[in-house]
Amino acid sequence: MNGVAGKRIVVTGAAQGIGRAIAERLAAEGANVCVADIDESGAEQAATAIRDSGGSAVATAGDVSQRADIRRMIDACVTAFDGLDVMFNNAGFNQPEPFLEVTEEVWHRVMNVNALGVLMGCQEAAKTMIQQGGGGKIVNTASIAGRQGFPSFVPYCVSKFGVIAITQAAARALAAHRITVNAFAPGVVATPLWDKLDKDLMDIGDSQRPGQAMEEFSAGILQGRPAEPGDIAGTARYLASSDSDYLTGQVVMIDGGMVLV
Repeated sequence: MNGVAGKRIVVTGAAQGIGRAIAERLAAEGANVCVADIDESGAEQAATAIRDSGGSAVATAGDVSQRADIRRMIDACVTAFDGLDVMFNNAGFNQPEPFLEVTEEVWHRVMNVNALGVLMGCQEAAKTMIQQGGGGKIVNTASIAGRQGFPSFVPYCVSKFGVIAITQAAARALAAHRITVNAFAPGVVATPLWDKLDKDLMDIGDSQRPGQAMEEFSAGILQGRPAEPGDIAGTARYLASSDSDYLTGQVVMIDGGMVLV
């Protein structure tokens, strides 16, 4: 079987939302999962829930904008499970600002987590995989915002365009070590990130009532609804499994048909 059973996997941003759904799905299929998040208590709760359901998980806390923290996340997986097979660089956030009011502070904060954090995650995971021998898989979380720009999401869009560039560059750089690097790109997903985004967009005047932003962004989804985190987990599982061994440097859109490329 070309599944994920026995694989040793780090998922960043796994305390909630898409990351947690991925961690739970992988653990349910027999993977050993390191639940990594800046929210230490949230990571512990997610790992405990996985173990209570019969899965294998440990928790670790860290900020992906800090290389030393990423190193500790990976080392926690290696210590707990004797190695690293798959790295999910999933942690990220958005902070909307109108185009003419984008600040350097928000630009750097978003870029440091969403883009630099992915670059460092790829680098540190690859170092471990190369040292181990035997190859590995790196999976990055992109977005529909990496395929088109939105006026109130400039730093976020740039960071996600960057994730796609990093994915392609890393795929080329690491192919000789039998490390594949791919990304998936969600659209509108009902997660705490979107709950916060809904409030933020009202605060800057882009929407006037709760739920309006998600309704408007979701209007063009061919599947007729926003995604749930579980809708993303199946593709993530595929990218972590040996079923995807011949796939590298690619971005898989999981947006219900929002962006057709």
